[in-house]
Amino acid sequence: MQAQPSAESIPHRSVLYQPIIHALRPHSPGFYVDGTLGAGGHAWGILEASAPDGQLLGLDLDPHALQIAGQRLGDFKSRAILRQASYTSLKAQLAELGWPAVDGILLDLGVSSMQLDQAERGFSFQQEGPLDMRFSPLQSITAAALVTQLPEDQLAEIICVMVKSSNPVGSPGQSSRVVPSPPPSNWRRSSAKQPLVMDGYTQRP
Repeated sequence: MQAQPSAESIPHRSVLYQPIIHALRPHSPGFYVDGTLGAGGHAWGILEASAPDGQLLGLDLDPHALQIAGQRLGDFKSRAILRQASYTSLKAQLAELGWPAVDGILLDLGVSSMQLDQAERGFSFQQEGPLDMRFSPLQSITAAALVTQLPEDQLAEIICVMVKSSNPVGSPGQSSRVVPSPPPSNWRRSSAKQPLVMDGYTQRP
């Protein structure tokens, strides 16, 4: 049995760890995909439960997350196959590996706490930083570029709100100020510390 790294050494706690491992029921020899690898917590559980011959393909666009996951899963050696890629490329990834089918796929969609905790990534509402919001540095276009360069009608399609602002937007804090004040009636606040939410998008007042 492999020893799970201590909680202190891992910057992210896997959500619903036990229920997910129970639902997937990993076995040996099985083929599994973690399409949002993150720090590798769920992947560790899948590989441990599918010992000795289960294999896992882990995908993530974030090189920082891949580095952490690689260290965490190193003891599983060739059973853990990690790639810097999106889960949207899964079909091609499986074809390259020669896997005709898999026994389970995990997708934990959305931004992770690791990204929110790094102000320089531009995802946080709590800290000032550049309006980057790229999951991978290999992606050339930042959120700041979209906000400042896209025609207004195209930007409206992305954020579902027609915004007009003559001030350049360069940080999450600045982007929060393009929301009309007072906000429209169909915006809601989930809590005193949370941003306003409308149709799945978030903005601060």
